[in-house]
Amino acid sequence: MSSNQYKERSNVMRIIFIVVSVIFIVRLAFLQIFDNTYRQLADQQALRIVTQYPARGLIYDRNGDLLVYNEAVYDLMVIPRMVKNLDTNLFCQAMGITTDEFLSKMEKARRYSPFTASVFMKQISKEEYGSWQNYLYRFHGFFVQQRTLRVYDKPIAAHVLGYVGEVNEKDIESDYYYRQGDYIGKSGLEKSYEKILRGIKGKNIMQVDVHNREIGPYLGGAHDTMAVEGDNLYTTIDATLQEYAEGLMANKRGCIVAIEPSTGEVLTLVSAPCYDPNLLVGRQRGENYMTLLQDIRKPLFNRALQAQYPPGSIFKVAQAMTALSLGVISPGQGFVCDKVIGCHGHPSARSVQEAIKMSCNPYFYYTYRRIIQQGKYKNIYKDSQYGLMVWHDYMQRFGFGTRLGIDLPDVKSGNIPDTAYYNRWYGREKWAFSTIYSNSIGQGEVEVVPLQMANLACIVANRGFFYTPHLVRYYGPDSTRNEEFYQKHETGIDPSYFEIAARGMYDVVHVGGGTAHKANIPDIDVCGKTGTAQNIGKDHSVFIAFAPKDNPKIAVAVYVENAGAGGSWAAPIASLVIEKYIRGEVTRKDFERMYRETNPCQPLPLTRVAKKKK
Repeated sequence: MSSNQYKERSNVMRIIFIVVSVIFIVRLAFLQIFDNTYRQLADQQALRIVTQYPARGLIYDRNGDLLVYNEAVYDLMVIPRMVKNLDTNLFCQAMGITTDEFLSKMEKARRYSPFTASVFMKQISKEEYGSWQNYLYRFHGFFVQQRTLRVYDKPIAAHVLGYVGEVNEKDIESDYYYRQGDYIGKSGLEKSYEKILRGIKGKNIMQVDVHNREIGPYLGGAHDTMAVEGDNLYTTIDATLQEYAEGLMANKRGCIVAIEPSTGEVLTLVSAPCYDPNLLVGRQRGENYMTLLQDIRKPLFNRALQAQYPPGSIFKVAQAMTALSLGVISPGQGFVCDKVIGCHGHPSARSVQEAIKMSCNPYFYYTYRRIIQQGKYKNIYKDSQYGLMVWHDYMQRFGFGTRLGIDLPDVKSGNIPDTAYYNRWYGREKWAFSTIYSNSIGQGEVEVVPLQMANLACIVANRGFFYTPHLVRYYGPDSTRNEEFYQKHETGIDPSYFEIAARGMYDVVHVGGGTAHKANIPDIDVCGKTGTAQNIGKDHSVFIAFAPKDNPKIAVAVYVENAGAGGSWAAPIASLVIEKYIRGEVTRKDFERMYRETNPCQPLPLTRVAKKKK
């Protein structure tokens, strides 16, 4: 073999050696510098990062009474890779679970990560933890992590306060603050004020020995961080009134909303049937939630904010104010009470005040016709489109057809139909007043949310303006408040017209021929308006009111589903709420007992489909 051949072989060997060396160097650099998998594994065998969950902010009512507080609980955490030589029988016996449950939970933890801690069992009480904490050192790979659980001092205001639940993938993706096993506000104030209530998480890095026992903080706690408690909420809710109102609606379906007109502060918000908010806390939350979800009465549904009902005759107040502002009727305008849309057998109304008192259907039929057909165009279809656009604008000034900016999630807007709505339904220039006249008495395509009904009562009480209804006065140590809630919303209608409405609503309760004598409270000037709204099944009972007539302290809307006329059920219930708030007690005990204990609602499922009033 020639020297050149030896030289070539030598070069090949050098190249192979260099390539292999480079591969080893690159791989070693990758493992030591870029890939921290092995370092993490080593750290996890010597160090334990324990999240310090902050105490969630407390929630108080308007008088400083505590509504929601925290109680210490524990999560049992597991790092699957570190679970070794486990006495499964002892573990399952101590934890009160079966072997199948143990295997299922371990498989879930491994799927999440073999090397990272995840929740094995959550929300363990102090008593449960105390019964087996002395065994914990024998369960390698397991440790406990403390957190707090919500506790509701009274079983009230579930739809207001909301509940807290475990985060899902969507929550984690939308906010990197959260990790699997964290909790987040799912509804109510807990959801709306989540970032204020949740605080800031901290962490402790602990050294552990080979027996899974903590031996002290890593580097003397140099890398530890303190958890920061969440801020407290100070709500507008009157807990005493809330509890009382829920008692009145305990065996009914419907809702009550009460607001302080001068501020927009919500005094009580009841959706019936109600439920105990403590049911959606702890390890039984999932089972309880499914029970509530499957209840035919829909207790999880917040009727006060999400139910879109026909308002019935309470809507006539807004119709009258709109017509007066437009000048299509005068305060002394009278209309003959005929059978055009169903007269109730009373004398013809000679003024707006009398029309409101008697809730005259024909009167508001003719009033609405003057709003819709103003004679701006010779073509009746174009004229009706113009009139509807004007009417729609006025209804939005009252807060109808829009989402009132209350500080709760998932609020509906109701429906105030516009020209586009009817053009889609009937076709362009194929509808006129004669097609849509049912809107005149709060039927037809009009739908409102009970919160909007209470807000209408506030507008009349204030003689033409309102503040955005809200449930939180301020929060945190600096008493921070949302300034948007203190901006006045004007309807742009002359206050003198609302004085007419107030007098008419006073007559509804106090004068012969009125429709709500059961709302009368001795020595309190209640102003109200009844409504009887047709829907599936028996009519809905509707009532709005405020009191006193001058310098009002409270405005109320009551809606009782399938209970009949507004004056028969909603009005007396509203009067009890008003008396309780203004006087602090109810003196009409027999009256109170009857409306608390009797259930007027048609049983579910409903069987009769009501026809629209003509």
